Amino acid sequence: MLRPAETIVGAKVRVYLASPLGFSEAGRHFYAGVLVPFVRGLGLEVLDPWTLTDARRIRAVQDLPYGPAKRAAWRRLNIRMGATNRAAIDRAHAVVAVLDGVDVDSGTAAEVGYAFGRGKLILGYRGDFRLSADNEGSTVNLQVEYFIRQSGGMIVERYQDLGRRLRALAPSRARTRAAAKERTRRVR
Repeated sequence: MLRPAETIVGAKVRVYLASPLGFSEAGRHFYAGVLVPFVRGLGLEVLDPWTLTDARRIRAVQDLPYGPAKRAAWRRLNIRMGATNRAAIDRAHAVVAVLDGVDVDSGTAAEVGYAFGRGKLILGYRGDFRLSADNEGSTVNLQVEYFIRQSGGMIVERYQDLGRRLRALAPSRARTRAAAKERTRRVR
């Protein structure tokens, strides 16, 4: 399991963004205009589940007439999208989970649980000030919060506060150069 003080040397750090933000116009605006650029601006690679499936495939299913053929097409595409997202979490070094809403989105909660089971560092972002916890001792659903904190992660109220933890994962230029030099030395 990746611990908070660990960094990735010699590779671009990949961060999977788990969130329900792609479902609404306002959510897409914040996600694509603020959150994704913020994480990329830290020098990290974003694994974006909202763009991993070709939009033309989704549109083709959406455009089908209501009925059994459309349901069957969604079932096939859902399996493909789920597998694609699972593979992206497997490739990620860390997961940032957006925890806004009256309750944590079920898909985001599933991604948090899977990421924890795979030993990923998970950071939660909850910019929503509404109460959403099981009791006074938690911020969100106690199981989701448990997985985040036990991964070595934390829950922040401002997305900018993710920066310090994510920057700590990124390889410094000096460490990256040293790792490349060491690999070259071993090859000779």
